[in-house]
Amino acid sequence: MTAPQQKTKEVQSGYDRVAEEYARHYYDELQHKPLDRQLLDRFAERVKDLGLTHLGQTELALACDLGCGPGQIARHLQGRGVAVCGLDLSLEMVAQARRLNPGIEFFEGSMLALPVKDQAWAGITAFYAIVNFPPADLGLVMREMWRVLRPGGWLLLSFHIGEQVEHVEDLWGCAVSLDFYFFGVEQVKSELQAAEFQVKEVIERGPYAPEVEYQSCRAYIFARRPPITE
Repeated sequence: MTAPQQKTKEVQSGYDRVAEEYARHYYDELQHKPLDRQLLDRFAERVKDLGLTHLGQTELALACDLGCGPGQIARHLQGRGVAVCGLDLSLEMVAQARRLNPGIEFFEGSMLALPVKDQAWAGITAFYAIVNFPPADLGLVMREMWRVLRPGGWLLLSFHIGEQVEHVEDLWGCAVSLDFYFFGVEQVKSELQAAEFQVKEVIERGPYAPEVEYQSCRAYIFARRPPITE
């Protein structure tokens, strides 16, 4: 097994172990995060505008929540009228998402090689989905997201701002071996632009209260795969 494969396996098995507790702690998190809800609502409106009309029928544009966890982001988007699915590396996390959101499709897969065809989605949300990727993998992750987005499709990406790596060996009493990577805003913007995304907007915020989330500054980036011009 190569080093990247071993790393992926550690991340997958770690989240498999904590999936039930993760869902218990985070499934209702958006209730306490007004800015996150506002940004997701803006994303939803942009993606819905990309619906296709054929023979008088409008087909909803499909979005995917990458690193979906127990499906709280997908659930919010569905509630805003978006056709949405979810993908996670952890099969146990996918099981939690399916249990909690029976009307949404969730499946297992890696962001390093997304198991869908080119231009499959009109939108992608990736809330802290890059947190377990070392900087060397960011370029491939961004290129994969660009590949599976339709021209004109939208990405809403969030991450922890910083330069440190936090190693965790215990989550809610479960043994894991997980590295959590923080990134600079300019670093992530550069990776997106290198993958040919148009970076449209960057929003930063401080942490919500300690009982709501880990105390770190956060960034959100709206980026777009350029539309085809006439």
